[in-house]
Amino acid sequence: MTTARIKLPPKLARLYSKPRGALLPNGERIQYRASYGGRGSGKSFAAAQMAAIWGYAEPLRVLCVREFQASIPESFHAELKAAISAVPWLESHYDVGRDYLRGANGTEFIFRGLRRNTQSIKSLAKIDLTIVEESEDVPEESWLALEATVFRQPRAELWPIWNPRDEGSPVDARFRQRPPSNALVEEVNWSDNPFFPQGMEKLRAREEQRLDPATYAHVWEGAYLVNSERHVFNGKVRVEDFTPAEGWDGPYQGTDFGFRPDPLAAVRVWVHDERVFIEHEAYGTEVEIDGMAAFITARIPDFAKYVTRADSSEPKTISYAKRHGLPLMEPVKKWPNSVMEGVRFLRGFREIVIHPRCKNTVRDFRLYSHKVNKAGDILPDLEDANNHAPDAVRYALAPLIKGGAPVALFGRY
Repeated sequence: MTTARIKLPPKLARLYSKPRGALLPNGERIQYRASYGGRGSGKSFAAAQMAAIWGYAEPLRVLCVREFQASIPESFHAELKAAISAVPWLESHYDVGRDYLRGANGTEFIFRGLRRNTQSIKSLAKIDLTIVEESEDVPEESWLALEATVFRQPRAELWPIWNPRDEGSPVDARFRQRPPSNALVEEVNWSDNPFFPQGMEKLRAREEQRLDPATYAHVWEGAYLVNSERHVFNGKVRVEDFTPAEGWDGPYQGTDFGFRPDPLAAVRVWVHDERVFIEHEAYGTEVEIDGMAAFITARIPDFAKYVTRADSSEPKTISYAKRHGLPLMEPVKKWPNSVMEGVRFLRGFREIVIHPRCKNTVRDFRLYSHKVNKAGDILPDLEDANNHAPDAVRYALAPLIKGGAPVALFGRY
């Protein structure tokens, strides 16, 4: 028996690791595998490659749709062609024509546009797998027609792929806000892709400097496209390599505990020249409490040697950490309205400079947002999302916030 090895970004490997129509722990069969995020994540390429592999393993009818498709070159055909040509044994299995794609075992890929084409979609039979590319553009009526058609076969699946734009869009509501109980859903961005090309990195770095924060976050970080004024730290964040120097105040360390599905975030912070400098991060999901110290100390040098402040609402976790590798962890003192005071304190600095190795911290600081009402008014209330690294920084600097640090040294309120 020959074994093939395929390399995917870890989040996408997790998404596609279970067989077609596999049973979930809740007893339901997988019907959906959804992936969303920004440019450079590899989500479309991974879906194309896995569909080709499944079509190699057994004869399948695979429907590839998007809302607007005027011709085959505008379809998922090009992505499939690239994914197949990257694997010699797939390339020898498939006949890839200008407007068709067929496997030697009878696998067939079908390409359709949904707009003004729902009747032809409804007439299709025996669809085993449906890939919906650019799902953000698919309206509710198209989803209703599509889903009523493509789940007639046993173990049929549907894979939506999209870059979020509008909060509450049909695909967002279906798979992000209220995902089905038989769905696997992953957010994946360029920073989750270990195969991110160097040329793309140069483009991303240029656009990070050139684009406004909201547009950059939408294009590259998978954020909703929103008014930049919603972002809590709009105009304050700069990403730049730096080395702490003699005379800088610090280091300060903070930890925001991660309990599923939220991530653990630990940071090392310095203060200098009316700026906050974030030097290191340890950021990860599904980090168990008994692995927390090892996870952090492997990513932040000498972390255990310095005081670190953490959420005082978790005294048992702090007690455990002090006894298992983080002896200088202590609870941060909280007070009424401490979150808003901490945010105002951080915004009082000239800049928040983040080292480029702290990719998750950069993302959190760029995306942390105010709530918006239905009329589009930006509210003072804060979204409970993308706040893990900012919270860790607030905890780290809590004594300065509450102590009323000198304005000339630490910031301007």
